[in-house]
Parts: sequence; C-alpha cells; structure tokens
Amino acid sequence: MQDFDVVVVGAGAAGLFCAARAGRRGLRVLVIDHAEKVAEKIRISGGGRCNFTNRDLDAGAPQRHFLGRNPQFCRSALSRYTPADFIDLVRAHGIPFHEKHKGQMFCDRSAEDIIQMLLRECDAAPAHGGRVERWQPCGVKGIAFSAASEGGMTVGSYRIDSDRGPVAARSVVVATGGLSIPKIGATDFGHRIARQFGLRLVETRPGLVPLTFDGDGWAPYAGLSGLALPVRLETGAKKERMAFAEDLLFTHRGLSGPGVLQISSYWQDGAPLRIDLLPDADAAAVLARAKASSRKLLANELAAWVPSRLADAWTAQDPAWQRPANEASDKALAQLAERLARWEIVPTGTEGYRKAEVTLGGVDTRDLSSQTMEARQQPGLYFIGEVVDVTGWLGGYNFQWAWASAAACAQGLAERQAAAAAAC
Repeated sequence: MQDFDVVVVGAGAAGLFCAARAGRRGLRVLVIDHAEKVAEKIRISGGGRCNFTNRDLDAGAPQRHFLGRNPQFCRSALSRYTPADFIDLVRAHGIPFHEKHKGQMFCDRSAEDIIQMLLRECDAAPAHGGRVERWQPCGVKGIAFSAASEGGMTVGSYRIDSDRGPVAARSVVVATGGLSIPKIGATDFGHRIARQFGLRLVETRPGLVPLTFDGDGWAPYAGLSGLALPVRLETGAKKERMAFAEDLLFTHRGLSGPGVLQISSYWQDGAPLRIDLLPDADAAAVLARAKASSRKLLANELAAWVPSRLADAWTAQDPAWQRPANEASDKALAQLAERLARWEIVPTGTEGYRKAEVTLGGVDTRDLSSQTMEARQQPGLYFIGEVVDVTGWLGGYNFQWAWASAAACAQGLAERQAAAAAAC
C-alpha cells in the first residue's frame, strides 16, 4: 500500500491549489479525482476565460461578499491570502489578464491558462522537497481512520480505498466541490464523507442560478427572451433585505443575467422580487415630462429608457397605457411609473443545480477551524472550497475562497506534519 502525507480528494480549483501549496512545503501529496479532466469548472467559468478573483474584495470585511450560516468564518483565510496574492501568482506565470467589471479579473486568452498554472505549481513541488502525484480518473470507494496518540497529540492514519488500490495518509483534504453542474461530475461525495465522520451539514440549495416562473402570469414576458437591461433587484425585508444593481436577462422560462444570479442566492422560496426597470431615472418624472411635451405613444417614450420590446410588452398590459403621452390620465401614468419602478413578481423556482454556478450550504463551519479548515473533532480531516458552507457573490469571489481556503489548509497541513514529526 502506497503512503502519502496528504491525500486530496478533488482536482478542482481548491484541490489543485492546496496540493501545490502543500507540495511546496515539502509534503508528499496525492490528488485523486473521478473525472477524466482536471478543473472542468475552471475551464467553463467566465465564458471560458475564468473570472479568477475579484480585486474589490475587502479582506478586512469579506463577509459582505459571502453567504453562510456564519459569514465571519471566511475572514481568517481570506485576509491571509488575498486577491493581490493570487494576481501576483498569475503575473509570475506570465498570464495576461484584465479587469472587466466591478473588480472582476479575467484571463485575456483562456481559462486553460489558470489550469496549466496550477499544474505547473504542482510540478514544482520536488524543488521544495515535496511531491504531488495525481490519479485521474480514479474513484474513491471509501475512507477509514485509525487513531493513535503520539507525544500527547492525537494523530492517526487514513486508509483511502480507490479504483487504483488502497492508499495510506496522515491527512485527507476533501475538495470535492458542491452539487452544481452535475454534467461535469458534481456529486455529494464530500457531504457523505462529512456525515461519516460526524460533521454537521447546512442544507444545500442551488446558488447563483436563473429563476423560473410558471403559469399564465409569465405569459406577457415570455416573448422577451434574450432581452437584457440594467436594473435594480431587491428581495427580503428589514435586516434580511438585499439588493443588487446589475443586468437582467429575460429567458424563455424566467429571468437570468448577473443581477438575477446575484439575488438568487438571497431569494427564499415564495418571496417576491422587486425590480426597478429604470434604476437611473425617476419613472414618475420621466412620464410627467412626456405628458407635458409629447404626442408620441407611451411605448415610444419608454423606448428611450428601456428596450423597445420591453416598452411594447409593458404598455400592452393596460389599455390606459396604449395612448399618446399627452392624452394619458395622471392616474394611468402614476400606475405605470409605480409598475416600472417597483415591478413585483414571485418566482416559482430556479433552474436547479444543472445551471447553478455554486452550491449554497454544505459542511457546517461550526465544525471546522477557520485557521486551518481542519475538522475540530476529527484530526487530519480537512474541507476546503465549495463543499464548505461559504458561498461568494458572482464575480470571482468563489474562486478567491477556493484559493484562500486551500492556502490556509496547506499551511495547517504543514504545521500538523511538523508537530507530528516533533512528537515522534
């Protein structure tokens, strides 16, 4: 049976980065993944160019960009490995990149640049006294643990039964991701391992996902598929209220686009969405000016502010809105202004994990160390990346959590290895 210091289960963003960092700290690392290709989620991200981090992340208060039962949990890792750190690594590998929108950093060429960078980082481990080996495709059939005590420290050994035979390791890192995008191999394996070793789970659901609307209520908007515009979206009430100013995209089944993906992570089943279709203007003032000076149809006046197809669909919903602006009643204009500025609609669901970019929920952070990502009651078992109940906003934040949690874990692995060696 082969023996390693660490077995990392999952060859995605978090798993590869953790393996590379641990290998550079002199550890012997094995990465196992059931998929044929590494890091498929990186490969398809950002339209194929990988939005690899976000420069706007405030390391001093990262919880404002992240969700979870305890948003404060991610502060330690994110403050110790920042977007600037990862950008420096990208630069060191000569990868051209650019800032696209609101701090979002993208590769100029292809997401493949980031994947190859991670693999090169793994390959560099021998120069630092370590080693990173990768078995892929290779499924993990089970993980078992036998405990021992060395110098007053609880240690032990894990046996990982894989398709290529059994492996022994002092530590196991679960970097298997969440349930989103099952067609590229997402499974609940990480959640099952957490349950096996007694860790709690926060209920999961799709995040950063398009919202759907069923029934006749969506009929007036079904023909707007493909239409996009900047809006302000809001959901929740009082302390639970959340809002985003981003683009909205109409689809055949509902709403998508950056704004909807953002708000979807905060939306609760049965709750309404409130959408301002004229976020940069006072709808009542716009219509009042039109009434005072224009003989154009209201739809034509609105077309100066929103796409003409949307203006036509909107005014078609009420005969009182299908008149020239100067002939419309004050009551009709007030109702139209209210409808434009506060369109309230209740989604009936989401497109589910098949189109979700991330998974909300996961391994409960109460059972993990925020410093090392190690399970509090299970020595040598670590969880990083999307499998943990930490979910970022759209725009590179989830990749930054992958890098930061992996870096924290690698440091913890090295420290644990050193402590065990000293105890022997």
